[in-house]
Amino acid sequence: MTATDASLIDVHSAESVRRTVNGVDLHVVTAGDPDDDLVVLLHGFPDFWYGWRHQIPALVAAGYYVVVPDQRGYNLSEKPRGLDAYRMRELSGDVAGLVAAEGRERAHVIGHDWGAGVAWDLALRHPDTVDRLGIINVPHPTVMRQTLRSNPRQLLRSWYMFAFQLPVIPELVLGRDDARGALDALEESANPGAFTEADLAHYRDALRRQGAIRGAVNWYRAAFRRPDSPPRETVEAPTLVVWGDEDVALLPKMATESVGYCRDGHVERVPWASHWVHDEEPERVNEALLGHL
Repeated sequence: MTATDASLIDVHSAESVRRTVNGVDLHVVTAGDPDDDLVVLLHGFPDFWYGWRHQIPALVAAGYYVVVPDQRGYNLSEKPRGLDAYRMRELSGDVAGLVAAEGRERAHVIGHDWGAGVAWDLALRHPDTVDRLGIINVPHPTVMRQTLRSNPRQLLRSWYMFAFQLPVIPELVLGRDDARGALDALEESANPGAFTEADLAHYRDALRRQGAIRGAVNWYRAAFRRPDSPPRETVEAPTLVVWGDEDVALLPKMATESVGYCRDGHVERVPWASHWVHDEEPERVNEALLGHL
């Protein structure tokens, strides 16, 4: 198993650090000048900090200080066993703690997949912590909840979320053949060419860390068994929702509905891109994110 820390990215200032926040020990990649405006990048499933490899150099070059955690349960961060540790208030609490650990009151926050879910929650549960919000291919939590209840097409697309509620079996399926199952989930939800063979090797190494697959699945289990809605629905922070319309798991109409819950929100669509739009169209996504910030 090879290194899955900041050595994977060719950015001079990038380094791996440890941060103990909100009762959990996190591996965090930092890059850029610590005196610059802070941007926190939050990955999803089955990802780790490396999922932002195309965005980190662009943000640093544009004059931002970037903090990119392995979220709890993933790669080199601590992987609590109990489901209570993966309640949404704990996950967004980690990010609030990271912002405070950098000596800041506020940060720009950008998330993809589950990381976008955490970013939404942070903006709703800790609104004073978020300066500008960037969301990639995950709807506002109210939109997701309402669509799951009312739209059979979305319910069908979300079959895996229900399958992940089973004990043990998801870990066995995703972890088979040195995490081949998790890599299949990654590739099958992306357009061809989104990930190189080298990328996939790094993902495999991150997913093979002890407890990593169980930690990742526990996010889904906690979402169902430890529901934890934020105290408000309206996002005050200026919000950009970037959406690849060929997402196999999420209906594109939810992007438009989500900005209806934002005081100042707009959507940037990439019609041909998948759920992994920031991997497939990094220049376009980076331009949109930098324009928003």
